[in-house]
Amino acid sequence: MLVKVFGAAMQGIDALTVTIEVNCSQGIHFYMVGLPDTAVKESHERIRSALLHNGYKFPHRQLIINLAPADIRKEGSAYDLPLAIGILAAAEDIAPDRLDRYMVMGELSLDGSILPIKGALPIAIQARKEGFKGLIVPKANVREAAVVDKLDVFGVENIKEVVDFFNGTHELTPTVIDTRAEFFAAQGNFDLDFADVKGQESVKRAFEVAAAGGHNLIMIGPPGSGKSMMAKRISSILPPLSLQEALETTKIHSVAGKMDRDSSLLTQRPFRAPHHTISSVALVGGGTFPQPGEISLAHNGVLFLDELPEFSRQVLEVMRQPLEDRKITVSRAKYSIEYPASVMLIASMNPCPCGYYNHPEKKCICPPGAVRRYLNRISGPLLDRIDIQIEIVPVPFEKISDSRAGETSAAIRERVIRAREIQAARFKNVPGVYCNAQMNSRLLNTYARPDEAGLERLRTAMKRFNLSARAYDRILKVARTIADLAGSETVEPAHLAEAINYRNLDRENWAG
Repeated sequence: MLVKVFGAAMQGIDALTVTIEVNCSQGIHFYMVGLPDTAVKESHERIRSALLHNGYKFPHRQLIINLAPADIRKEGSAYDLPLAIGILAAAEDIAPDRLDRYMVMGELSLDGSILPIKGALPIAIQARKEGFKGLIVPKANVREAAVVDKLDVFGVENIKEVVDFFNGTHELTPTVIDTRAEFFAAQGNFDLDFADVKGQESVKRAFEVAAAGGHNLIMIGPPGSGKSMMAKRISSILPPLSLQEALETTKIHSVAGKMDRDSSLLTQRPFRAPHHTISSVALVGGGTFPQPGEISLAHNGVLFLDELPEFSRQVLEVMRQPLEDRKITVSRAKYSIEYPASVMLIASMNPCPCGYYNHPEKKCICPPGAVRRYLNRISGPLLDRIDIQIEIVPVPFEKISDSRAGETSAAIRERVIRAREIQAARFKNVPGVYCNAQMNSRLLNTYARPDEAGLERLRTAMKRFNLSARAYDRILKVARTIADLAGSETVEPAHLAEAINYRNLDRENWAG
């Protein structure tokens, strides 16, 4: 008997429908075709044990299984459940009349328990797109998949539940989630707050400007000055995720297997902080079995690189194109996959190998030229993509011991949201541009052109501080954001002055 069961294969962050054809006939052989990987081929033993443990017989006949489309590689153990259902249906132990209405995915343990899988959300989206009535997934993934509406999503814990469901002897209850209510209820819950940061008012202001315009930022200062502490709080002042952004971000984390058990949509912008020993593949994605990298896992959120000069030069250079294009295309001989990568880069570094160059109290012990060599570990083209460069100094004892709380993240966030709303209205007719950091030269001339007084101030600053030509556009972008925070329609000289102050590393004499 020939039957068809439906599953899904992952391509990038999207799913593709896979038709599992099982033909049971006279003979004793077992064949599986359609580019299955080792994990899929090994399903034979898991299925046999799971069926026997639950009182079903593995058919002692010839089985031919085809995974179509046959030219796309099928990877992972998530095909165990649909293969087992197909084998039982082909052996006439399951009524086949309902199989074409449901997509089925799940990994089997030897006792028939159904284990979690990766990519439940993209699979659910594909099931709805293809017009299936429902989706059957492991219980641990059901809330993640149930985010998709107009689709019955069933969570199961044992293969017997699925067999009884298709035979009509047991009904499954679909999981229903009020996605909007859960999503908006959890958006304002943050463990870290800028109110805990003592002093550093100028750096807090730089973070506010960066969040308001989506600008990349780098902090340079000695150890213990609070660089990591403030970077970890940036998420608390960023605008809340929209439902569309949350869906995109959750898809990426789902495919990478980073979703918590029984979780649904991500409600807060991701914050990723990889160690400086990370490889270029781990950062941008790819590999033998393609997976999103750290920069894609930070999509719609923050990628924090602590101790930036300690990262491999090759790793830092592969970030240049994603930071500019906000997407990553991983091309190999056998595949080409595109991952989204719209991130806000926050980086930090010491000013020199010993860490105390320009320290107000401690003396730098680095030899001549060491500061410049240390800074040169970061290429000019990468620094060119960082709009705000802020120097940070240690907090004096008087401010550390001050018991008064600083301004809360909620208050800063309100100003950031107002500024983002101004930018959303400004760029509503410009596809692919959502914030000031994404403006090109044409948009800068339209929306960030200063008056004569402002141009004169900018000209004077560039000559006095020997600023490079690449700093010009960055200053205008940041000045436009500062004007938005102030509610000004035009870029004033005062806005330019503050933006100029955020280009510390561009000053020719900074490293001596």
